[in-house]
Amino acid sequence: MASPDTAASTVRPDWDQVLVDIVDYVRDYRVESELARESARWILIDSLGCALQALEYPACTRLLGPLVPGTHVEHGARVPGTAHELDPVQAAFNIGAMIRWLDFNDTWLAAEWGHPSDNLGAILALADWLSRRARAAGKPPLNMADVLAAVVKAHEIQGVLALENSFNRVGLDHVILVKVASTAVASSLLGLDREQSLAALSQAWVDGQALRTYRHAPNTGSRKSWAAGDATSRGVRLALIAATGEMGYPSVLSAPQWGFYDVSFKGQPFRFQRGYGSYVAENVLFKISWPAEFHAQSAVEAAMTLHGTLTARGLAWDDIAKVTIRTHEACLRIIDKQGPLDNPADRDHCIQYMVAVPLIFGRLGADDYEDEVAADPRIDALRARIHCVEDAQFSRDYHDPDKRSIANGLTIELNDGTVLDEVVVEYPIGHRRRREEGIPLLEAKFRENLARRFPGHQQRAILAASQDLDALSAMPVNDYLELFVS
Repeated sequence: MASPDTAASTVRPDWDQVLVDIVDYVRDYRVESELARESARWILIDSLGCALQALEYPACTRLLGPLVPGTHVEHGARVPGTAHELDPVQAAFNIGAMIRWLDFNDTWLAAEWGHPSDNLGAILALADWLSRRARAAGKPPLNMADVLAAVVKAHEIQGVLALENSFNRVGLDHVILVKVASTAVASSLLGLDREQSLAALSQAWVDGQALRTYRHAPNTGSRKSWAAGDATSRGVRLALIAATGEMGYPSVLSAPQWGFYDVSFKGQPFRFQRGYGSYVAENVLFKISWPAEFHAQSAVEAAMTLHGTLTARGLAWDDIAKVTIRTHEACLRIIDKQGPLDNPADRDHCIQYMVAVPLIFGRLGADDYEDEVAADPRIDALRARIHCVEDAQFSRDYHDPDKRSIANGLTIELNDGTVLDEVVVEYPIGHRRRREEGIPLLEAKFRENLARRFPGHQQRAILAASQDLDALSAMPVNDYLELFVS
């Protein structure tokens, strides 16, 4: 039993400054940057397109719909590409799982990694539910400007926390940041006051956090495709709990022994490189051409170039004796794998697999991770010849805030001893430095994904509503999502 001198103080502390900074940012910051607003539009359409593409995969669709079959929610939140109308928590799970399913939505790389558009599960579900209820009550709905502002803020919270704080190094998955960011913006969309918002955010840190084991050998599995849906829906749930007046926990991060820092972060407080603004949305990385874990995006691009070189020389995969990938430390830690790959989730996190497929076939699509393609013996035969080495400068440039490169260099040695010129890609097609080149391709990706699900007249209506930033911003949320009902 603790003595009087060692007993914990019962004096309620002030809110941890980390919580205060996030809540005040969400409540007070006005998104005025035109680049940030336009970036939010790109993020929105790309995320919706990824969600529609995921509907082609039964492993995803079997998780969708209400928790209890047959449940009907009057004025519920719609799930794009379906006829589901759900409560906002379950709708957030559905939308978040769809967006993330194929590992094709945007990415943020720093000390921690992640996919900030995962937060659109919470944002779209809650905004649509609130708007439909408001309209049914004769009140004005939210406009898409509110959604776009929430996108910028969720990206910023997740991304700024990730810049200097590595959750993966303590074994926690990056979806903790989805839950935190979703809770913060959900609190704002619900109109919670400052104290309620702080309470909700504290609850996100109190929660037990997901382990990364489902992303790594020998346990890599499909939970990584719905973990973000789970996290973003939890953000909605916690905000709704706080809306009832439920209390919060002011020193949830800093409390000695029992706080997040001591329990889960080796006693270290968070570090910050910059304050909150619109930096992350403006610099986010888009996956445009290939559904590949982002540390491999530049390697896939280089492999596609080398496939063209081999073809031009009349050579094929079996003329290759060795492939060396010069890469950065984060790539080695996450996706450098040898040995059997058991499922699509295992394959899309293996750089050797993601390089072997384009070298053999000249392509890399979502179907290429499925069992039918993976059974081709040529893939594993070539994969065994692919090896990674770290380049220290690539690792430094990866963390340099002025560069933020994701560099990979591929060198092929042929069976006759010939060594082809190395192909280096520092900034893949979705990087901020290649926006002018990338955005037309991003919009083409959206059009292709619309065509997967909707007839021509519906595609045209969605494109007309989505292409002009000012017109989109003024559109009621419920009217916009009505366009995506299937």
